[in-house]
Amino acid sequence: MPGGVSLPGFPWDSLVPYRERAQAHPHGVVDLSVGTPVDETPAVVRDALAAASNAPGYPTTLGTPAVREAAVGWLKRRFGIDSIDAETGVLPAIGTKELVAWLPTLLGLGPADVVVHPELAYPTYDIGARLAGASPVAVDSLVALGPQRPALVWVNSPANPHGRILPAEHLAKVVSWAREHGALVAADECYLEFGWEAAPSSVLHAEVNGGTVENVIALHSLSKRSNLAGYRAGFVAGDPSMVRQLLEVRKHAGMMMPAPVQAAMAAALDDDEHVDQQRQRYRQRRDILRDALVGAGFRIEHSEGALYLWATRDEGCWDTVGWLAERGILVAPGEFYGPAGRSHVRVALTATDERVAAAAERLAA
Repeated sequence: MPGGVSLPGFPWDSLVPYRERAQAHPHGVVDLSVGTPVDETPAVVRDALAAASNAPGYPTTLGTPAVREAAVGWLKRRFGIDSIDAETGVLPAIGTKELVAWLPTLLGLGPADVVVHPELAYPTYDIGARLAGASPVAVDSLVALGPQRPALVWVNSPANPHGRILPAEHLAKVVSWAREHGALVAADECYLEFGWEAAPSSVLHAEVNGGTVENVIALHSLSKRSNLAGYRAGFVAGDPSMVRQLLEVRKHAGMMMPAPVQAAMAAALDDDEHVDQQRQRYRQRRDILRDALVGAGFRIEHSEGALYLWATRDEGCWDTVGWLAERGILVAPGEFYGPAGRSHVRVALTATDERVAAAAERLAA
């Protein structure tokens, strides 16, 4: 690529033959691979989008006071976080994937810098480091870094792909270690609303950060909680100095969330009812899929939160992908997320009730 950036092949391309095999099932494919929301966008959000659709002027990169105040209100109301200032500590993002991918670049990292992410992880953490020319390092134990002093440490809880929830004490140790070593902690908390077997903690909470968000930021997405993947709506919150740096670079780069989407995002963050309803849908689908997978001889590991089941039959992940594809079920191979996932598959909960029931029936056959 130009500039000498070396990127791996897009992993999902390798899944195409298995998708075709699954689609050949006489009753159609059950796609549990990518994790794309399938339920309706809430009416309260669509109404807000329509009401704000007359938007002839440029939006601001900083975002409207309404969207920033809604983000702060949601953090306080749902998670007891009261350390974020709406004026200085919040910045909307055009979906959090772009922010994950560009965060090292926006922070000015380069070849001399190390970016740490979990061993099993969303691939974009690695890609973001590469785009900046920095060095990605996949480790679960910061002690294993030895003398290396990373510039950025990613944490993800509840985690993609395996749904693990990190206890508050663990997150507190990461924050403390990062501060001692001059690193920024970036927490991808896009599944924070989805804890099934444990209550997720945010790095923005005082029990984790000791009452200060210095050297700490968190990324939040509305894609899953509000079925807004098509809106590209998210935000970053935390250390005001970091938010200010991101704001200045994003202003120069023209990274502005469309004004109607900002209005929709504020409405979504102000409304808890639709989130509780969506949680219940996912809980029911999770129960059905978990029981069906276990009944078919799978073992479920971690999966305490997020929107995935981390399943294994103690064989190569591609063998499992093929076995499921023969039954018209498409899942993601664990090795997409790192070598430690070679014997697992990721099963998404993001399918309609009818498709989830179809998957369960096929697994029981």
